[in-house]
Amino acid sequence: MSKVASRHFGEIELNHGKDHLVAAKHELRGHPLELDLNITAHDHFDEAALRKVDYRLRFLPELVDEVRDMIAEELEQEGTSPQEYLHFHCNALKDEHLQKVFGVTDRSQLTNEVFLKALKLGHVGIYPGQPERYFVLDFTLGEHFTDEVLVASADEDGVVDDEILWES
Repeated sequence: MSKVASRHFGEIELNHGKDHLVAAKHELRGHPLELDLNITAHDHFDEAALRKVDYRLRFLPELVDEVRDMIAEELEQEGTSPQEYLHFHCNALKDEHLQKVFGVTDRSQLTNEVFLKALKLGHVGIYPGQPERYFVLDFTLGEHFTDEVLVASADEDGVVDDEILWES
């Protein structure tokens, strides 16, 4: 079994035939981020596949911007997951969370823009064996506030799926 160094995950043992989850802490634009590399026993995961993961992660900021733009668009549409997520979390909002989560002091200040600013990417799952769902991005208002996330996925080329889901 050989080991290969990854810029994001450190040294990884290329052990075929077993499931692996390799976790790493990362920072994106000054915010902490968890990265999980998910390798199944059936994936052909070699040095080239690891290099591809590191390469694709270089474009994570652009991918996040694209997803945030999609969320912003969906906030303007009735019945979308981002809009329902916003309404759910804002309707049950305690006054103490206005400042803590959203940085505002009055409910009237809670606009889509304020919501988008508070929504942070907290976790990225990487699935090299699933080219159509290579990246899974979890956006949150903060673990201290909710365990529910808005989830977007992108394929191995960074093309974002057009469906954003609300999951807990």
